[in-house]
Amino acid sequence: MTDHPIPAPAELMAEASNLTGLSDFGPSDWFLTPLGIEVDSINAEARLNESGAVVQRSRLVGALANRLRLFEAIRRHPEIATQPIKVAGVLLGLSRSGTTMMHRLLNSVPSITAMKWWETHHPATLEDEVQGQPTGRRAQAQALFDHMLATIPDLMSIHPMSVDYVDEEITVLDQSFMSTTPESFLWIPTYAKWLETADHQPAYDELVLWLRYLQWQDPAREGAVWMLKTPNHIAATAAALKAFPDATFIMTHRDPVRAIPSYCSMVSSLYRMSSDHVDLQAIGRHWQHRWSSALRQLFALRDADPAVDARFLDLRYDDIVKAPMEQIAKVYARIGKTMTAEDEATMVAWMNGNARDNRPAHEYALEQFGLTEDGLKETFGFYRKRMWPEK
Repeated sequence: MTDHPIPAPAELMAEASNLTGLSDFGPSDWFLTPLGIEVDSINAEARLNESGAVVQRSRLVGALANRLRLFEAIRRHPEIATQPIKVAGVLLGLSRSGTTMMHRLLNSVPSITAMKWWETHHPATLEDEVQGQPTGRRAQAQALFDHMLATIPDLMSIHPMSVDYVDEEITVLDQSFMSTTPESFLWIPTYAKWLETADHQPAYDELVLWLRYLQWQDPAREGAVWMLKTPNHIAATAAALKAFPDATFIMTHRDPVRAIPSYCSMVSSLYRMSSDHVDLQAIGRHWQHRWSSALRQLFALRDADPAVDARFLDLRYDDIVKAPMEQIAKVYARIGKTMTAEDEATMVAWMNGNARDNRPAHEYALEQFGLTEDGLKETFGFYRKRMWPEK
């Protein structure tokens, strides 16, 4: 048990209502189940320090406040719920497998859109906000960003970012309390185990609603297609396929012998934001199992239905690094876009300004996390044989 517990969901909800002056958390209370399991797991297992308790309480209250603001906005503007959106592509793959590079490269052109980092943390307009002027939300996001940089000095070498970079919709999924975000920041194995077999569809249906809301907020997005990205889609593939029926699923592949230790290194840094007790070997065991299990479920879906498999475009990490524009051309062909000279020039300019050499090296070792090359090869043998039969 923690010395700094998170309050029960009812108290968190009351706090969110007091903060916003609102009381409608949506047409269904389904979200109370994941919220309750998450809070119980945090209090029993996360061993929060005082600062971590403040941050996590604020995160949960903020998510509840965002839910209140979303459904209040829909009450006032029912057209939000039917806002037409086009999700052209969904990037997914093991963390550290090139999805961030592909996502930012694709979103460097104005005809493709995605959530900005500040939007993922504050997707709902504030009570006194003028539409189109989200200065208050950006300021709140900047404060969080500055706190993260101060707490995790090596963050920029692990995952370069800014409040205005495009980022993952996983944080918006977290407004429904169903995503791999909490287990990436906290040691909460009970919640993670529950999440493995839970029905993710309600959360993904709400993600679609959030996309409609964000597009409604920003008229500049009109006419652009959405390009989504998060490893969470590996852990909830069936729900993602149903939520985005017209999207191409662009899956990047990197040898888990390289990807898993890199992810464990990032996660260990994130854990230190909220706890003084970080068990590196437990982290290694957890994510070796978590991602291998998720990949097995994903490929079972693909193998069971040729129509599902046909929705995927597979790209290797090494090919992305060596010839990114060739891989972009494949994406464009699959989502039905024409590569213009302007698009190509914009993306080349983005690559020239964001080379890996421009940031510090991300240093880690398998042994830190109790991992071995042979162990990873065995656990992910089904995946390596499928994607790298030559190895």
